[in-house]
Amino acid sequence: MPTVIVDYNSGNLHSAAKSFLRMAAEVDAGPVVVSSDPDIVAGADRIVLPGVGAFADCRSGLASYHGLFEAIEDAAIRRAVPFLGICVGMQMMASRGLEHGLDTPGFDWIRGEVVALAPTDPALKIPHLGWNDLVIDRPHPVLNGLQTGDHAYFVHSYHLAASNPADRLAHCNYGGEVTAVVGRDNLIGTQFHPEKSQSTGLRLIGNFLEWNP
Repeated sequence: MPTVIVDYNSGNLHSAAKSFLRMAAEVDAGPVVVSSDPDIVAGADRIVLPGVGAFADCRSGLASYHGLFEAIEDAAIRRAVPFLGICVGMQMMASRGLEHGLDTPGFDWIRGEVVALAPTDPALKIPHLGWNDLVIDRPHPVLNGLQTGDHAYFVHSYHLAASNPADRLAHCNYGGEVTAVVGRDNLIGTQFHPEKSQSTGLRLIGNFLEWNP
């Protein structure tokens, strides 16, 4: 069964697909497909949910594809296939998003809220844009080979504040601690873009494609 990168018209998936195809060939992980077809998602061996833009827009965009979220949830929660959320795809795993004064329900897979970045240094600009060092909070198979100080590429103004500290696997510092990776059970999400994070991102993608929680 394939790894499915979910396409719900949230950004250009070309770079993500290219990175996953490259690493799937390297670790012999089988096919990678980009699809919005619920039947294909339902049969996935693992699922990748990207997302760019506003939380509420991504949530409504996903809901506009009839049966797509239900197929994702059935695979990730009931069948427990490995799931990776990227950027807003990771944020939607939270209980709710608090963006632009809205209160938008998330998947409630990782308890917590998506809140605005509030750097203590007023010189730091929002959005948080560019490279930052990861700080690994706890080990995880998808983070194998990564270490504190490795660089990742971020583009965001909000982050997931997890209710359970154990669900935060890594963070970066940007005028305070900013969530970089969350996870529990068969679920993992990155605030940064692994497909744009060069060797750090490729290592994470390869680990995800080999991960059997």
